[in-house]
Amino acid sequence: MTGAEPVRDAARGRLTGVFLPAAALLLLVVVLLLTTLSGRAPAGDPVPAEDSVAVGFSRDMAVHHQQAVEMSLAVLREGASPQVRTLAYDIANTQATQRGMMLGWLQTWGRTATAGGQAMRWMDMPRPSAADRRAGVLMPGMADRADMARLSAAHGRQADLLYLRLMIDHHRGGVHMAEAVTADGGTPQTVLRLAQGMVRGQRAEIALMETLLTDLGADSP
Repeated sequence: MTGAEPVRDAARGRLTGVFLPAAALLLLVVVLLLTTLSGRAPAGDPVPAEDSVAVGFSRDMAVHHQQAVEMSLAVLREGASPQVRTLAYDIANTQATQRGMMLGWLQTWGRTATAGGQAMRWMDMPRPSAADRRAGVLMPGMADRADMARLSAAHGRQADLLYLRLMIDHHRGGVHMAEAVTADGGTPQTVLRLAQGMVRGQRAEIALMETLLTDLGADSP
């Protein structure tokens, strides 16, 4: 378990019918609080090096997760499908909690939450193009600024469809990043377990989102 499952289960128990605007505002407050959580690595875990997979992953995935939270809040405000809103609620809660854990680890390790230079160096990926950097796409699956603006302006079914398409790509990128952690033999067990949970959870959510796209009368990407 990643520590996020109880939050997701509680969310499902509370959410019934159409998500009310007041509840969406409450979620926003909860998300902002969760992003300041200080998760602590268990005593005895080695402190990862500055250039380690554990530190790079925690920094970059925290940024990646923040965009997923923002995307989910957008569809919670303007989406029409109760099923899509339920999923968005789950994603926002889960990824805000995980983001808090990763930022807490960085604090425990004495590492900064951000670092200068290129993102994704820990994963040995090609440097993002200048066009991608200008558009805000620094990591696999991230939506660019134009897509984020379109999602923010969308309403009803249009918002639902755009959210699902963007989040499928976002999750695929997140799975790619997390799989790089699971392949690294030197990653602390706490970080490894979180990455393994991300792979399982986001693959399941991708399958659900593809089904929701079909139910809404659209082809999956």
